[in-house]
Amino acid sequence: MTPHRPAAPDEERFTAETGRFRRELLAHCYRMVGSAHDAEDLVQETYLRAWRAYAGFEGRASTRTWLHRIATNVCLTALERRPIRVLPSGLAGPSDGRPPEPGTPDEVAWLGPLPDTWIAPSAEDPTADDPAAVVVGRESLRLALIAGLQHLPARQRAILVLRDVLAFSAAETAEFLDTTTAAVKSGLQRARARLGERDPGSDDLLAPTDPRARALLDGYITAFERSDARLLEQVLRADATLEATPFRDWQAGRARCLHALDAYVLGTPGDWRMLPTTANGQPAAVVYHRDAEGVLRADGAVVLAATATGVSRVVKFHDPALATAFGFPDVIDR
Repeated sequence: MTPHRPAAPDEERFTAETGRFRRELLAHCYRMVGSAHDAEDLVQETYLRAWRAYAGFEGRASTRTWLHRIATNVCLTALERRPIRVLPSGLAGPSDGRPPEPGTPDEVAWLGPLPDTWIAPSAEDPTADDPAAVVVGRESLRLALIAGLQHLPARQRAILVLRDVLAFSAAETAEFLDTTTAAVKSGLQRARARLGERDPGSDDLLAPTDPRARALLDGYITAFERSDARLLEQVLRADATLEATPFRDWQAGRARCLHALDAYVLGTPGDWRMLPTTANGQPAAVVYHRDAEGVLRADGAVVLAATATGVSRVVKFHDPALATAFGFPDVIDR
């Protein structure tokens, strides 16, 4: 048996100084690339690069600043060779009522959800007890914003996230990106304008802890589990939209949404089971579908945009592996 080797003092110090920023770095990388699993890989690469450079880190910047500079450049390098991740509404206008057709993996790189548990503040996180920081973190991860960010050029995306979300100064951001403060200010102005065209606002989304948001999620789950389109009508706003990866077509307006769900999705009572959770700072559910043998198997996850007047947007991600990512089993009993 190989004896356990105690961590060297530098390793212990490195872990103590950098470990508490892991969740913040994961959220940062997710905003940049639109995939939770890709973000995990990029955080790993960030820590590897940081460890290699640790001996030369002289503390001229804070540890947080140093790590975010590394993470930002890791993301920018990765984005040079990856297509942007999108939702169906980022490809074309809404469907005209035809049956949905899936897009192939070779055609589209789809945006993915981020389980809230992945970035929940730890006890040692200095922002854990700061309500304002919690709100900013939640709003900066909502799906519509992440989808909008992906359509910005990578460096503009980085500038906007670093300045408007993480509150780094123009000078710090310029240093991160090896550019000038004038270029940062100009890039931020362009990024805000372009993002505003794609994502005009939060639509007054309710926090997932709001009783009204939970009631809407419960109503959506009940409607699906009962295969009852009339119950869904009570949950969705008149202007609701419905999209699902990997399908390119999406629906706009409650009538279109209900028709698509009733015609192609709902099936019969008992076909579906949903377990509530949260993702991207929004109410969500892990979805199970009963197979031909009667087994409820993981089917993916759904994320709702809950407002005081109903659900304004439903995004379904068809990916059975999401159940595990959210901490749920692949198969459930009932």
